Amino acid sequence: MQVVVAEHAGFCFGVKRSIELVTRAVESGGPLSTLGPLIHSPQEVERLESVGVKVASCLDEAAGSKVVMPSHGVAEQTLRQAELMCMDIIDATCPYVAKVHRTVRELAKAGFQVVVVGDPGHSEVKGILSAAGPGAVAIASPEEAAEREWTGKVGMVAQTTQTAERFQEIANVIRRTAEDVRAMNTICVATRQRQEAANDVAPEVDVMFVIGGRNSANTNRLRELCEAAGVPTYHIETAAEIRDEWLEGKRVAGITAGASTPDWLIEEVKERLEKV
Repeated sequence: MQVVVAEHAGFCFGVKRSIELVTRAVESGGPLSTLGPLIHSPQEVERLESVGVKVASCLDEAAGSKVVMPSHGVAEQTLRQAELMCMDIIDATCPYVAKVHRTVRELAKAGFQVVVVGDPGHSEVKGILSAAGPGAVAIASPEEAAEREWTGKVGMVAQTTQTAERFQEIANVIRRTAEDVRAMNTICVATRQRQEAANDVAPEVDVMFVIGGRNSANTNRLRELCEAAGVPTYHIETAAEIRDEWLEGKRVAGITAGASTPDWLIEEVKERLEKV
């Protein structure tokens, strides 16, 4: 089977940076914990655990060790609590996510009602909301935005892994009634590159495989885009999940991968498909 890998797929700058920070911390010795999974790839997190990186569900579990803040960021109060506990803190927050935190602080200070376009249950969005302070809300869809009455000044940002189309759709709904809307498109460059590359590949193949953690927001966005292109699309985490029946009658397979997906997982899927 012919396999086409999207030009932009897998680790982004922010994830590479977080992995490098943790790798250096491991090499320096001593106990090391990440506050929750470092990135949204269970397989890469498992690999890090195998070299001594513990995943702590709370700060108490990380007591006595160096603590790494995950790439998707944490709530403001969590960071302050870690500082008060006098731990050795390694901040692996993606610079793009950190920029969103600064942006919402500025919007809130200027008197804007802060709206975060994204999944309210996602750890990145929770962190952004905490930086914006009381009154900030997360909106996941145009339909949800239409259920509210928007007035006054509204400042919008996006979860870094959203699609530009969804951000614009929600902005259009809010603009119908709000007096002043300041829409700051904070979708990161890497996200846009991966989405555009997936859109380039999907229409040209018979089947599409999107590799990444099922808890990865940007991977799920890639799956949605490929499905919208009309090609059979399968979201997988590993090559072992691929079923033979998915490949029957197919000659060309496409591959894309979320920003937390390591190269070794992409290569395993590619090799598995090339054997068909």
